[in-house]
Amino acid sequence: MGLDQELVDAALALMDRRWPAGEPGGAAAVRVTDGGILTSVGLDNMHGSVALCQETGAFVQAYTLERAVTASVCVCRDLEHGRVLILPPCGVCQERLALWGPEVEVAVPRADDPTRWEGRTLAELQPHYWAAQFNDGKWPSYAQHSE
Repeated sequence: MGLDQELVDAALALMDRRWPAGEPGGAAAVRVTDGGILTSVGLDNMHGSVALCQETGAFVQAYTLERAVTASVCVCRDLEHGRVLILPPCGVCQERLALWGPEVEVAVPRADDPTRWEGRTLAELQPHYWAAQFNDGKWPSYAQHSE
């Protein structure tokens, strides 16, 4: 199992539980190899430099539980336009996901409608992944990332 509407719905449900409608907020969900779903939110903090991406908690949970992430999605409310957006992983989260390899699926917004999603692999987002240069042009393995 990978990226599907169930995973997106898990992120939406957490966002709605954590922040009532009309408040800014976001959430993330990741699928792990056993089919389970882990969810998380970012920290609210006055000092922006200590903020974390919505996905970070779920990534850390997966790593702590020794489960590989196979898919990831992040959602947030766009209050100005009254909609929920699908957010592609930022560069930092792409690097975090690289731990689990180039085939991890991520939700990205559709070009014709940013409230709808489509799946892409990390390899598609990063066709020239920097760490491959230190591994004969191939993505480093989980073991190499964890050294």
